[in-house]
Amino acid sequence: MQFCLFCFTVLSDQELKLEVVEGSESVILPCKTIPDLPEDTTVEWTRFDREIMMVHEYSNGTDQFKNQDDRYCGRTKMNKDLLRTGDLSLTLIYPTERDSGGYICTIYRDKDIQKQKVVLQVKGQTCQSPKMMLFLYFSTEQFFQRQQMIIQQPFSVSFK
Repeated sequence: MQFCLFCFTVLSDQELKLEVVEGSESVILPCKTIPDLPEDTTVEWTRFDREIMMVHEYSNGTDQFKNQDDRYCGRTKMNKDLLRTGDLSLTLIYPTERDSGGYICTIYRDKDIQKQKVVLQVKGQTCQSPKMMLFLYFSTEQFFQRQQMIIQQPFSVSFK
């Protein structure tokens, strides 16, 4: 099981910066407001990357996937009792470097609109030790040389 290690920095009242390592199981993009929201509240998580993409939508008491961008299909979820708790955070499953960017949580409640921005930075995994990389290279190289020597030697197959 992999754990999501991330840090966050408050950039302003409504903007948060998160960093997560690629390969983590998930990352939570936080968005919180007052509890006991009305049933007609709509929550939209969007992202701007050359154009606006729908990451996740919640309205009429359920998740709406009709307008969801394909790259997020099956990779997002929100809490079940989000209107009661006011926790509108989005869980993004298996984040990749391609997911890096700004996300906006927009809350439509009655005639009010509230927005919170989260900037996500997904960092690629790197090997920290050159010695480990060198060991892996030579171990792999020796393995394939051994396999090649074994295959090149004459052999016979017999059936009993």
